[in-house]
Amino acid sequence: MEVKNKAVIYDLDGTLWDSSREVVEAWNIVLARYPHLNKQITVEDMHSYMGKNIFDIFRLILPDVSKEERNSIMEESIIEQENYLKKHGGTLYKGVLEMLARLKDKYKLIIVSNCQDGYAQTFLDYTKLWDEFCDFEVHGRTGMCKGDNIKLVMERNGIEKAVYVGDTKGDSEAAQHAGVPFIYASYGFGEVEKPLYVAKNIQDVVEMAEEILG
Repeated sequence: MEVKNKAVIYDLDGTLWDSSREVVEAWNIVLARYPHLNKQITVEDMHSYMGKNIFDIFRLILPDVSKEERNSIMEESIIEQENYLKKHGGTLYKGVLEMLARLKDKYKLIIVSNCQDGYAQTFLDYTKLWDEFCDFEVHGRTGMCKGDNIKLVMERNGIEKAVYVGDTKGDSEAAQHAGVPFIYASYGFGEVEKPLYVAKNIQDVVEMAEEILG
């Protein structure tokens, strides 16, 4: 039976799925339209951007480009990425479907990501996981930091006890900001110093979430 006031809140990239290769391909299509920039990115680059919001990412990709041109390229990239992911999707980590099925019986499941608006919806569309999650929130929709978005979804869903699962230092800081325990998904992209809970795989996430939330 679902516990109405407890939740497992997830980051998206590097936690539930890996779409880095597909996003790189989509963004490079757009960057190729601007040959004067002579710029392409790699999957390794993308992994280093994980956890940052879209504006910060494009400042890293195009540091010497005017704000106007950079924002224009960013908007094109978002559209190209959304269309690309609708066709090709990303790759769910092994065990995610089983994890969601097990935890959904006990807790509310929610996504909080620093992605742009539309990305989480594309993830849910492609994976057909709308019914597994009761809510989601993203930086691109609220303009707020991840920690405040965690607080927001907890408030609007009546959550009294939650855990946040993510793979980056920023995720750890967001959980601390929101006052919730953090499970570090070490199978993802990022590095976190001295986390209390380290999940080496999806099964670890299940066991730790159940241990923390009861």
